[in-house]
Amino acid sequence: MRLERVAAHVPVGARLADIGSDHGYLPVALMHRGAIVAAVAGEVALTPFHAAERTVRENDLDVRITVRLANGLAAIEPGDGITAISICGMGGETIRDILDNGKARLSGQERLILQPNGGEQPLRQWLMENGYRILCEELLRENRFDYEIIVAERAGPVMYTAEELYFGPLQMQARSPAFLAKWQRLLREKQKTLSQLARARQAVPQEKLQDIARQARWITELLV
Repeated sequence: MRLERVAAHVPVGARLADIGSDHGYLPVALMHRGAIVAAVAGEVALTPFHAAERTVRENDLDVRITVRLANGLAAIEPGDGITAISICGMGGETIRDILDNGKARLSGQERLILQPNGGEQPLRQWLMENGYRILCEELLRENRFDYEIIVAERAGPVMYTAEELYFGPLQMQARSPAFLAKWQRLLREKQKTLSQLARARQAVPQEKLQDIARQARWITELLV
């Protein structure tokens, strides 16, 4: 379901770079649907790299999908003419670092389709600092985990508030049932943490306490 939702955000006719492609399922599925014209599947580890090669070969798509063993955006070459980049299933900080380390490979014309497993806030921070506007945000719950999808394109200077970076600017507006349920759960966790820290014998850095308390306050105000 998660990959299905990611696939829905890839523009029709795109030349896709799927970074951390794992088995290469996303580019293969999109190619079968005629949704994309070419793809690069990038993988940094040998086992998933071979798995992606196998998936592409078994689907007779070797001509249309190139599988490359490379770190992050190093899988992209200038001649690929990439128009969309998907990075899914890793922490937000990891996705941010991949984008930051591979900045030289970004033309600024690509659509970014990102699905972080946590760490959305630092990822949104990077997007803002690098002139990417968030076009679409989705939250879905699968196997008792909350997954967020963030779609962004470079659009010049963009400013988000601290709360928007924390919750997601479009999520805050839409207030979907999945979004509200996620933050109700997280508020309970924050409150539990605060009461545990209050009871803890050892000293907790004041900064940490204030940070958690501030987050709990933001969530409470959001849910009102």
